[in-house]
Amino acid sequence: MQTDSKVVLFEQTPIPKAVAQLAVPTVLSSLVMVIYNLADTFFVGMLNDPVQNAAVTLAAPVLLAFNAINNLFGVGSSSMMSRALGRKDYETVWRSSAFGFYCALICGALFSLACTVFQSPLLTILGADSVTTEATAAYMNWTVSFGAVPAILNVVLAYLVRSEGAALHASIGTMSGCILNIILDPFFILPWGLNMGAGGAGLATFLSNCVACLYFFVLLFVKRGRTYVCINPKKFVLKKDIVTGVCAVGIPASIQNLLNVTGMTILNNFTSAYGADAVAAMGICQKIYMVPMYVSQGISQGIMPLISYNYSSGNVPRMKHTISFSRKAALTIIISVAALFFLFPGTFVEMFMKNETIIEYGSHLLRGFCLGLPFLSIDFLAVGVFQAVGMGRESFLFAILRKIILEIPALFILNAVFGLYGLCYAQFTAEVILAIAAILVLKKLFHRLETEGTGLQAPSEK
Repeated sequence: MQTDSKVVLFEQTPIPKAVAQLAVPTVLSSLVMVIYNLADTFFVGMLNDPVQNAAVTLAAPVLLAFNAINNLFGVGSSSMMSRALGRKDYETVWRSSAFGFYCALICGALFSLACTVFQSPLLTILGADSVTTEATAAYMNWTVSFGAVPAILNVVLAYLVRSEGAALHASIGTMSGCILNIILDPFFILPWGLNMGAGGAGLATFLSNCVACLYFFVLLFVKRGRTYVCINPKKFVLKKDIVTGVCAVGIPASIQNLLNVTGMTILNNFTSAYGADAVAAMGICQKIYMVPMYVSQGISQGIMPLISYNYSSGNVPRMKHTISFSRKAALTIIISVAALFFLFPGTFVEMFMKNETIIEYGSHLLRGFCLGLPFLSIDFLAVGVFQAVGMGRESFLFAILRKIILEIPALFILNAVFGLYGLCYAQFTAEVILAIAAILVLKKLFHRLETEGTGLQAPSEK
C-alpha cells in the first residue's frame, strides 16, 4: 500500500496548499452540483410554465432527504476513516468504508420503496395540489423511485474517496454525473426534444447519477491495492466500535438534514398559499442561494480529512491553522457573492424565468436570503470541525438549535407578521445566533486542546 503521498499531504504540505488541494476540488464539485441543480430549474423555466417549475421546487425536500442517508454513512464513515488513518489503524479504515457503503445501499433501496408505496400522501405533505400533483409525481418517479440508490451511492462513495485525501477523484466522479445531467436536460425537457417537462429533468438526473456511480466503481477497481476505500462484502461487519464510531458522527449529521427537509417542507407549504408564481420564485431563489451555500459546504467538507488526521495524530497547531485559514477564505468568498446577489437580485432571478411577477417576488426573497450567508459559512465550518473530530453531541445540538429552536418557529412568526417576504428572513435569524454559538464552542475546543492535548506529541508545524 503506497501511503507516502497521503502522509505528505496530511502532515507536511503547507496549510494554504493543503487546504487548496483538498478544498478546491470539493468546492468545484459543489459548484458543479449547484449548476446541476440550477439546470433543472433553468431548463424547466424555459417552458415558461410555473406549474412545471413548481413541481421541481415541491419535490426538493425529498431529494434533500437523500442527504440524511449520505451524511449518516458518508460523513460518519469518512470521519471514522480519516481519524483511523491518523492513528495508522488500517483495519478500521477498511471496515468503516465497507460499513458505510453497504448500509447506504440498503437504506437507499428502502427509502425508494417507501416513497413509491406512499407517493400519494407524500405529495400532499409536500404541498402539491390538484394543479401541481401530476408534474411533481413525474419528476419524483425518476429521481426517487428509480433514482434514490444511485443518487445516494455516488455521494457516499465521494465521501469515502475524499477521506484518504483523493479530493480530485471524488470531485471528478461527482462532476461527471452533474455535467452529463446538464447536457441531457434540454433534450428531455424542452419541446424540440422529448418534451417531458419536469419528468424529463428527473430522467436526466437518474441517468447522470448512474454514470457517477459507474465512475467510482471503475476507480476503485483500477486503484485496488492502492486505496483504503474497501467495498469488499467480507469487510462489512457490525462490530460495535465501527457502528458506534460511524453513528456518533453520522446520526447528528443525518438528523440535521432531516430537519432541513422539515424546514423546507414547511417553507414550501407556507409559500404555496401565495400561488404557483410565489412557489416558482421561492424555488429559483433557493437554487441561487445554493451557490454560496455549497461553496461554504465544499470548503468545510474538503478540509475535514486534514482536520481529522491531525487531530488524531496530535498535531493541534496544524489543525488550528487549517481552521483559521479556511475561515478567512470562506468569508472572503461568501461576502463577495452575497453582495452581488443583494445588489442585483432581479438580474439573477430573470436568468431563470422572464415573468414580471416571479422576478418581483424573487428579488425581495433573494435579498432576505443573502443576509444570513456570512453567518452560515461560519456555522458550516464549525459543524465540519465537530464532525471531523468526532464531536457528535455538539453537531446534534447545533442541528436542533438551527431548525427546531430557531428557524422553524421563525417561519411561523414571520409568515404571520410579514407574509411571504417574511419567510426569507427565518434563516438569517437562525444563522446569526448559530454563528455566535459556533465561535464560542470552537474557542472552548481550542482551549481544551491547548491545555490537555490529544494525548500525542504534535510534530512541528510545516
